[in-house]
Amino acid sequence: MNINELKFIVAVAQEKNFRRAAELSYVSQPALSTAIQKLEHELSVQIFERSRTEVSITPIGMQIVEQAKRVLEEIERIKQLAQQVRNPLEGPFRLGAIYTVGPYLLPDLIPCLHTVAPHMPLIVEENTTDQLQEQLRTGAIDAAIVALPFDVPGIETRALYTEEFEVVIPKGHRWAKRKSIGVNELCEERVLILTSVHCFTTQVLESCPKLSARGDSVQQGNSLETIRNMVASGLGITVLPASANSVKYRSPLLKVIPFHAPIPLRHIGLAWRKRFSRSEALDAIQHAAAQLALRGISRPTESPLIYIYPL
Repeated sequence: MNINELKFIVAVAQEKNFRRAAELSYVSQPALSTAIQKLEHELSVQIFERSRTEVSITPIGMQIVEQAKRVLEEIERIKQLAQQVRNPLEGPFRLGAIYTVGPYLLPDLIPCLHTVAPHMPLIVEENTTDQLQEQLRTGAIDAAIVALPFDVPGIETRALYTEEFEVVIPKGHRWAKRKSIGVNELCEERVLILTSVHCFTTQVLESCPKLSARGDSVQQGNSLETIRNMVASGLGITVLPASANSVKYRSPLLKVIPFHAPIPLRHIGLAWRKRFSRSEALDAIQHAAAQLALRGISRPTESPLIYIYPL
């Protein structure tokens, strides 16, 4: 059994015709037929049923063809890995992002990254912190944009930026003319926040411990956009990261008010496996993020902080 034989049976399964499969494979039809017969003999099964007018796949042949497709995909993956070692900025990069960052960062990050690494398309996975942590551990993703600190054995992180939180209220709210809001004042209102699986919820509650004690004043939603719409309808108020309050997300039914000092904020960073080999790709993502002019964010003034947690 060899790679060409696997390619041949996949081609025949796709075309249902030996001649067309041979043309696609750039070999003669007799050569393709002989190779498939050799494979069938080696496996002691019939993969295809042949007649003068058609080619059909046997039940066991269907399973073999599907397995052959997976093998060929993995072989292609090996080639991509080797290419990425030779040129870390070439080939797909699997980037995870927490739900409260991805929608507001990626639309600006991707165009900037494209100028830095035009041959490195992103495969994006948005998820919760816990899920991204597991995907990093298993290698399902190459890196993730998460809230720091991200204390995970075998994972390294570097700071990308710090982001302020802001209060969002419905138009006509009694605070509409206020210039700023104190954190403890949130307890006076019905506050809409994300469900507890999101780290952003933990950050908001840590910023206002009194809010945790008033369960009746807190209502949960499944996404920041869902919460924004509920606030616009007059159900309550909320706290959003500043990047989610950019002009393109504004609504005439809402007003954004900053906190007065001390302003609650979060630190956003890039996380990756300790032995990840494409360090230049990580640098490219950090460089692209540094070029962005997002609302309410500031960047490290010194060398990027790197937290290393030993295995």
